[in-house]
Amino acid sequence: MTISMLTGGYGSPAAIAKQAQAFETMAISQLLQPMFDSVDTPDALFGGSPAEKTWQPFLLNAIATQMEADGGLGLAGQITATLKERPTQ
Repeated sequence: MTISMLTGGYGSPAAIAKQAQAFETMAISQLLQPMFDSVDTPDALFGGSPAEKTWQPFLLNAIATQMEADGGLGLAGQITATLKERPTQ
């Protein structure tokens, strides 16, 4: 993920905040991934099909998006504040 460079700076405050939230969502998703990797899949009668692994990233992203919306890890606020302090080039 890159921070877009608009008009020589990092973009509008709203764009910075949106990009910081997207980054935090991605970070939370990556932190949750090992938890899902360690869960045994059930037998074929009650799940465990190949589709389960196919849709797992979507589930992780949905969980991460909700966690970020509920306050997340606090990364988005820190990233936003840091990028707003940086001088434009």
